[in-house]
Amino acid sequence: MNDVTNENPRSRLARAGRFALPSGATRDAGIILSARTLRGLGDGFVSVLLPVRLADLGFSGSAVGAIASATLFGSAFATLASGIYAGRIGIQKTLMACSMLMVATGIGFATATDFWLLLMIAFVGTLNPTAGDVSVFLPVEQAALPSTAPAQSRTSLFGRYRMLGSLAAAFGALCAGLPSLLERHTVFSETALVAAMFVVYAGLGLIVLFRYRHLSDIHSKPSTSAPLGPSKRIVYRLTALFAVDSFASGLAVQSLVALWLNQRFGFSVAATGLIFFWLGLLTAVSQLLSAPLAKRFGLVNVMVFSHLPANLFLMLTPFMPTAALALMTLTIRALMQAMDAPARSSYVMAVVTEPERPAASAITNTPRSFATAFGPAISGWMLSMSTFGLPLLIAGALKVFYDLALWRGFRALKPPEEES
Repeated sequence: MNDVTNENPRSRLARAGRFALPSGATRDAGIILSARTLRGLGDGFVSVLLPVRLADLGFSGSAVGAIASATLFGSAFATLASGIYAGRIGIQKTLMACSMLMVATGIGFATATDFWLLLMIAFVGTLNPTAGDVSVFLPVEQAALPSTAPAQSRTSLFGRYRMLGSLAAAFGALCAGLPSLLERHTVFSETALVAAMFVVYAGLGLIVLFRYRHLSDIHSKPSTSAPLGPSKRIVYRLTALFAVDSFASGLAVQSLVALWLNQRFGFSVAATGLIFFWLGLLTAVSQLLSAPLAKRFGLVNVMVFSHLPANLFLMLTPFMPTAALALMTLTIRALMQAMDAPARSSYVMAVVTEPERPAASAITNTPRSFATAFGPAISGWMLSMSTFGLPLLIAGALKVFYDLALWRGFRALKPPEEES
């Protein structure tokens, strides 16, 4: 009793936060999850405020698009580099370097006004215009997570990692309305307040930096092994399949679905934003189901048979004659579309050796930036030709192909904990 009473506040806070972690997870898991939450919050509001900030500086739509594209392509290169070099300098140092880059990115976008300077900052920085799971931090965090919990809790831990990031991004998007709200109650202009939000983003990066300083020594040791070795063939096969899925996702990104809803059913911007907020919450919470389903049915089965029906409902959406029916199919899709994400991350980490994890995570996640970046332009062109929703149909069909190919190619390759 005395031990509990006399423990310092930091220890009590850490112990209180452990209830959210799966069984056997260490303190390092809590640090990574808290950092992911903070980053998700920042990604959520900068993804909305980035075009507003650039428009305030007087840039044209093409200039805004160029800077947004630079963030995606830059993220792809940075994701690959961070995963490959994390093993050489240590996971902790890599994450702290990424955190310092996040601080610099926020300050840069808050103060810079020159197009070419902003384009360079966008390319080398950490901004994420999608508010999704595309980040220089991603492969390093995913490589670190498996060592913070026993194998039977790994998928559950990845579920929490994904869910917290998605929830934080959804609430971050709501925070993007703060400049407009504060303008009415302060002497500051909305332009100045939008710039200040990028300073807040930098502040979140500083907090993340201090969080990562407290990782245990196991994450500070570099590895002498090659980035990829015995698992190279498996990783490359998975990467090829993930590229197909990511390209299909680019055809049906949230902004293009919002455009289709406006064209087909006349939804306002406010109504569409509210709809996607609730769909985002459903998607985030549903990821917690991944772990218990994986324990019962296996990781590959969960990846395929939760993702497959979601994609069938995506294919059905363009054929819905009313807005209510279209929202029904999109809602059902939201309940299932991301259940595969924690299982996918857990599976990749399970079928490679521990020294290969940073590189494997980087290589399998890099197509999410590259392949996704090509989809919106194609989808926008299709929607300019017809309001039917052809991009949704094609995206769903490609994703169904991905699901079936994944199940056929990897259902027999089980992680050690699933072997009977």
